[in-house]
Amino acid sequence: MADGWRDTTLGEIVELKRGYDLPSRDRRCGPFPIISSSGVSGYHAEAKAKAPGVVIGRYGTLGEVHYITKDYWPLNTSLYVRDFKGNDPRFVGYLLRCLDFQVYSDKAAVPGLNRNDLHKSRVRVPPLPQQRAIAEILGALDDKIELNRRMNETLEAMARAIFKSWFVDFEPVRAKIDGRWRRGQSLPGLPADLYDLFPDSFEDSELGRIPRGWQVKALEQIAIFLNGLALQKYPANGPESLPVIKIAQLHNGDTKGADQASADLPTDYVIDDGEVLFSWSGSLEVVIWTGGRGALNQHLFRVTSSNQPKWFVFWWLREHLPHFRAIAAGKATTMGHIQRHHLSEAMVPVPPNPLLAAATRVIEPLMQHAVANSVQNRTLAAIRDALLPKLISGELRVREAGKPFTEKRLPHPV
Repeated sequence: MADGWRDTTLGEIVELKRGYDLPSRDRRCGPFPIISSSGVSGYHAEAKAKAPGVVIGRYGTLGEVHYITKDYWPLNTSLYVRDFKGNDPRFVGYLLRCLDFQVYSDKAAVPGLNRNDLHKSRVRVPPLPQQRAIAEILGALDDKIELNRRMNETLEAMARAIFKSWFVDFEPVRAKIDGRWRRGQSLPGLPADLYDLFPDSFEDSELGRIPRGWQVKALEQIAIFLNGLALQKYPANGPESLPVIKIAQLHNGDTKGADQASADLPTDYVIDDGEVLFSWSGSLEVVIWTGGRGALNQHLFRVTSSNQPKWFVFWWLREHLPHFRAIAAGKATTMGHIQRHHLSEAMVPVPPNPLLAAATRVIEPLMQHAVANSVQNRTLAAIRDALLPKLISGELRVREAGKPFTEKRLPHPV
């Protein structure tokens, strides 16, 4: 076949094997990831498979493909590649993503994948150098997505740590009282130029002891909570329609497979990246939305600050979330929820505006950077998903180093 591509079966390319049982009682703390059908589900002191590896969800998250870079333990809910038969492991992972696993699922009450059936599936594969070039292009996109995701974990942890230290635990005030922080001196997490913005004593309040000069306000006083619309009243009306952001989209962080609604909505109900959304029903969550423009459905609040910074409102909502979840869990209904009065009963200590302005200069850039990373990841994932089937099918070709372009080819990755 031209260019060395060949039609064959998956069983000629790889050998799949069922994963191994590992009950919770037998797990021991260690460095090796335990891979279930949905990905990493814990860590263990022993590995059953060498990296790099490819794991497919056999039950549960059917057909989800995971590329593993550390020695690992594949669980029995998965299939893993025991032998790559000389093929590039990462390319194999991308090849498997393009299979229609529903065709190969069992007809039982609980669908599952049969490795013998998968081995018979027809695939088309290029020579090893082109496999590596394809994996390099797609892998560069996935590596950047993963780097951004990890960076966001760090950025969020930093913002959360600063918020909790300054506004929940009142560490700067305690440091001044104890004499650990003095004018003109910096401490870890406490710049010298903020010294005069924190008081050096506490006073009584309905929340207990809070920094002197601070106020106590309800969440509903520091933010505006706009409930979404029943969007079935706004049916889609053409290419300008908007994806509907429901609880499922909030959890997934994107609008893939979302219903559509008319774009002729009041502008307050049109959501853009960077907005704070709060699902007050079902599985309660508070997120900064980065899934793209959409229409706000009922059971979700769009949260905007009234006279405090957005990050301050966001983190105080996160702080109260365990309490709100406990309220929702106690409801004698199928879908637990909170009510407006719970927002007016949830109190927070609010510092003077000069301190909030100074804290904004520290915390807001961290939050903005995380939003930008997430939006970039959405673009990178869209590029990857568009390239994946074209590269795997051979519709788009990558050249080998030193060889000229022929047909429809992508440049060799730099």
